[in-house]
Amino acid sequence: MFIKVLGSAAGGGFPQWNCNCANCQGVRDGTIQASARTQSSIILSDDGENWVLCNASPDISQQIAHTPELIKKGVLRGTAIGAIILTDSQIDHTTGLLSLREGCPHQVWCTPEVHDDLTSGFPVFTMLKHWNGGLQHRPIAPLAPFSVDVCPNLRFTAIPILSNAPPYSPWRDRPLPGHNVALFIENLASKQTLLYAPGLGEPDAVIMPWLQKADCLLIDGTVWKDDELQATGVGTNTGRAMGHLALSEEQGLMALLASLPAKRKILIHINNTNPILNEQSPQRQFLTQQGIEVSWDGMAIHLQE
Repeated sequence: MFIKVLGSAAGGGFPQWNCNCANCQGVRDGTIQASARTQSSIILSDDGENWVLCNASPDISQQIAHTPELIKKGVLRGTAIGAIILTDSQIDHTTGLLSLREGCPHQVWCTPEVHDDLTSGFPVFTMLKHWNGGLQHRPIAPLAPFSVDVCPNLRFTAIPILSNAPPYSPWRDRPLPGHNVALFIENLASKQTLLYAPGLGEPDAVIMPWLQKADCLLIDGTVWKDDELQATGVGTNTGRAMGHLALSEEQGLMALLASLPAKRKILIHINNTNPILNEQSPQRQFLTQQGIEVSWDGMAIHLQE
């Protein structure tokens, strides 16, 4: 299984365009050791030539420009993106669909709850009907395995997770199970498995068995502390209110990861305020000591026997 990280940051990217927190200012003026990041998205393939896009960030055009694998050679116009899967209807995971309109029609796999949000509060499906057939919805049923034509050796399972619906959704703060899913992906040939969860508010009895059997975890690393936005002075939301489990809390993500047997544990969807973005910070060094990786834009992950 081939995996490539297109974007590793949370909503707003890093540095965020209107933020002068210590991290954002530091990466701009070079006073901290850190790399700029675009908003969270990955691609997957079973052959290294045909790809599934998981989440379409607002930065998708920039990401494609820096990803040679997605350039379709030998055709006047085309793309190596053969299918799109959405884990939620958050702005930072769906706005990129608008930038892909010239390539319509696209098969877009998502739950009914995500599709409802994207035909009402943020009606991307409705808007893009005017571009060569637009977005062709392929429904996802939680816990029911499915495959996509372009990568037949990959089997996907959507796992409902405890997180939150987008701020624009009428289901904000009372999400239904289909509003947020993790993806468990198995290569049927090699039997290698990945769990992709860019949003995770709280581990529960549904997600835990899948976390325990994945060979590789690509998982939510949004904030270091639950009150991080408040402590840095840039906002009032807590991590939990946004649907993200903080890394360093007593029952936080690091404690969870320490209990899991995965060969690789990699963080994605990292907020601009998170101190782990500074590669010389004590928090980043602690992660390294724990064997936890921090993803970056362009990171390639190859799972094989």
